[in-house]
Amino acid sequence: MGRMFGTDGVRGIANKELSPALAFNLGRIGAYVLTEETHRKPRIAVGKDTRISGDMLEAALIAGICSMGAEAVSLGVLPTPAVAYLTRHMGLDAGVVISASHNPFEYNGIKFFNGEGYKLSDQLEDRIESLMLNPENGIAYPTGAEIGKKVEVDNAVHGYVDFLKKTIDVNLRGLKIAVDCANGASYIAAPSVLADLGAEIVVINNKPDGKNINVKCGSTHPEGLQKLVVESGAHIGLAFDGDADRLIAVDNRGNIVNGDHMLAIFARHLKGKGMLKKDTVVATVMSNMGLDIALKREKCNLVKTKVGDRYVLEEMVSMGYSIGGEQSGHIIFLDHNTTGDGLLTALQLLAVVKETGKKLSDLASIMKELPQVLVNAKVKNENKDKYMKDEAIAEMITGLEKKLKGRGRVLIRPSGTEPLIRVMLEGANEAEIKEDAEALAKLIEEKLN
Repeated sequence: MGRMFGTDGVRGIANKELSPALAFNLGRIGAYVLTEETHRKPRIAVGKDTRISGDMLEAALIAGICSMGAEAVSLGVLPTPAVAYLTRHMGLDAGVVISASHNPFEYNGIKFFNGEGYKLSDQLEDRIESLMLNPENGIAYPTGAEIGKKVEVDNAVHGYVDFLKKTIDVNLRGLKIAVDCANGASYIAAPSVLADLGAEIVVINNKPDGKNINVKCGSTHPEGLQKLVVESGAHIGLAFDGDADRLIAVDNRGNIVNGDHMLAIFARHLKGKGMLKKDTVVATVMSNMGLDIALKREKCNLVKTKVGDRYVLEEMVSMGYSIGGEQSGHIIFLDHNTTGDGLLTALQLLAVVKETGKKLSDLASIMKELPQVLVNAKVKNENKDKYMKDEAIAEMITGLEKKLKGRGRVLIRPSGTEPLIRVMLEGANEAEIKEDAEALAKLIEEKLN
């Protein structure tokens, strides 16, 4: 059996891979592990996105938490970073989010935060998993008055919105902003915070029905937002994913401004204000080489980690850096929150626009992307890590690396949450690298299925 926890918690098709029974056990064992050293009745926050399966999994998860004598603090529908913030702000012992982020609605996931609002380490996740897989773990169920209970928090989103507003010291009056909520967890918080700060807003995909989350909308499908920005004459567009921990922006001309561009914009702005700790940005190996070039020109350092915002965060915490993120729009401002936060990122970007008086298209010109092609190879889940063991695949990868040496690169990465191997090629000739990436992905599918 492969590792239960992927790069962002436990995920799968709801009521199939991610069953209520599994959610109950995750709640039970998670509560035990995360509160082992608590010498009082532990309190654990629970939040969710707008998926139809959220109610089912929430009920099972809370039952598991209560079965360990812990108190489940139900926050309702909230962005993932809101749960991280409120866990810390309310002095709770841990937090849990029920969400599959940018994945289709039939998927769902469960991820944990510790009492400080940080995602769990691999070691803690492994401990939870080992106890779940061992029926003889010796963990006792409390009875009688020691059983836990659920407490519901009304309008928890307001506490998060109030926090967000305090992270910038400018108002947004005079800005017209187009917003795509992906029919997800940001559908209340995003319009609220932007309107409260004085912006004129045009909102789409803010009517979740449990099944329309991420469907041809949000940060993974920003085409509708691009069109809206141009047609409405908005200064900027903001697209969130299902759980609002990532942001993809659209400039005044309708062009995409991804996480790499935003990191470059933030780095120059923060350095100019003396607020970029150690003059360093943390990104991943998936970031475009254009980011390397832009930061070098600004005399900023770039540290790269393996893919996953959890690894970006680990590097930031261990080395004392203040900003990091991924091309996909997970941006972490460690001075403000402990995880990627799409709404926080949006406000920081809007603050740069207001403070500089520049259009987003001008700000984004700091970085020029090298063409980059990403192709997903669908493979059996158990074969995701075997690509270099196949002689033909290894030989083709080596050949492509020699071909691109000095003017591009090849990056192969098994997905942490789906039965996919991601094939990324970067180089000067887009048509050529597209052809090569598709050929390599086809070979991987042929060999590993």
